[in-house]
Amino acid sequence: MLIQLEQAKLSLRDLKRGIDDLKDSIKYDTLVKEVHDLEMTTAEPGFWDDPQRSQKILKQLKVKKSLQDNYQHLCRMFNDIGVLIDMAIEEDDESMVQEVLDELAKVNAEYEKQRIDILLCGEYDGNNAILSIHPGAGGTEAQDWAEMLYRMYTRYAERKKFRLKVLDYLDGDEAGIKSVSFMIEGENAYGYLKSENGVHRLVRVSPFDSSGRRHTSFASVEVLPEFDDQNNDIEIRDEDIEVVAHRSSGAGGQHINKTDSAIRITHKPTGIVVGCQTERSQVQNKETAMRMLKSKLLEIKTREHLDRIEDIAGNKMNIEWGSQIRSYVFMPYTLVKDNRTNWETGNIQAVMDGELDDFINEYLKLSCKGTEQ
Repeated sequence: MLIQLEQAKLSLRDLKRGIDDLKDSIKYDTLVKEVHDLEMTTAEPGFWDDPQRSQKILKQLKVKKSLQDNYQHLCRMFNDIGVLIDMAIEEDDESMVQEVLDELAKVNAEYEKQRIDILLCGEYDGNNAILSIHPGAGGTEAQDWAEMLYRMYTRYAERKKFRLKVLDYLDGDEAGIKSVSFMIEGENAYGYLKSENGVHRLVRVSPFDSSGRRHTSFASVEVLPEFDDQNNDIEIRDEDIEVVAHRSSGAGGQHINKTDSAIRITHKPTGIVVGCQTERSQVQNKETAMRMLKSKLLEIKTREHLDRIEDIAGNKMNIEWGSQIRSYVFMPYTLVKDNRTNWETGNIQAVMDGELDDFINEYLKLSCKGTEQ
């Protein structure tokens, strides 16, 4: 048992180097000064006179304060486990070994989480995420797969304690969904979920096939950062959009208002269609749908390095089937494999229950390497 404690002490020594590197990565000393300066700014007379400026400063303070507090929490955990290991070795207390190993695992997990968090340095990583899921060809089978993916992201949001809000929901003909758009709100929601953007492939024995044959289905997942009204880069002319009101439909429960207040907006130059049916009035649904449209246009403009929104061509919005980013195989074996990182797991049920952290973390690490090269 003493050997296990000595090994734990060596592991802690290695972890110390990682924590020191983390301190350098977040520029901790500078961070502390920035937090202090922002806090002083919020206490100045007239701070609330300019609501737009004050909200921007408060948002910056929240992000930086969270980074500072998290690092301080990690350091306290590290110091506590160090004291615990020394005590266990000094007293040669066999009963403390399991507690030491459990606490060491917690410190390592917190370190890994914070190491991943600092990879979320993209301009929009801190924003909320807007996800849209669309089934590919295949009717009920593909529509059922789209609903399975929606359930997966719902479970993921629950695990992360993010808030999920349905924006638009269209039932499938017999089962599943024809389309769904939803907002996931939480710190770094877009930074995490941007890895899910792309085509997802399912292989299974179809429950809708009485012959028990194997089917392959596809669904696309589009992930966009939510932009607020302070983003003035997007101006949409009234003559460029077609607004249609319709009756809400779908399994939104109390979140779906069953009146003719649902709104669908088509952007004529690009063919982009967005919709919202969860607000209480046409006006609110239109406002939300317009924010979705602006988010989509701004994301495409940024990704394509375009100078103007008018440079976006409609054919760039088409889904290219067959270029899946991830495959989910239910038979003849169980496997989920990401084609970009080669990360895979056989525990497909855990993935469908929202355990996506390993896939997301591997993608973030790969993206970070690509940025550094």
